Amino acid sequence: MDKRKKIREFIECNLFDFVEEVNFSDHDNIFELGLVNSLFAMKLLDYIKTGFNIKIESDDMEITNFNSINNILEFMERKSK
Repeated sequence: MDKRKKIREFIECNLFDFVEEVNFSDHDNIFELGLVNSLFAMKLLDYIKTGFNIKIESDDMEITNFNSINNILEFMERKSK
């Protein structure tokens, strides 16, 4: 499974309990849509660090790095170089 699918699956599996079914694109801001909260943000960071072996430093802690699937992938690409 490619990175995009893994990240999407992780997000979809961790949606709030009250969100039964939602469609969102890879560029949609998952925080603005109300799909996730700050606790999920920490889970997402941990998933990226452990699941993809990406080192996340304090300077990387910008919401724009993690608020959409596309932004997460771009961040991971930058960190992999």
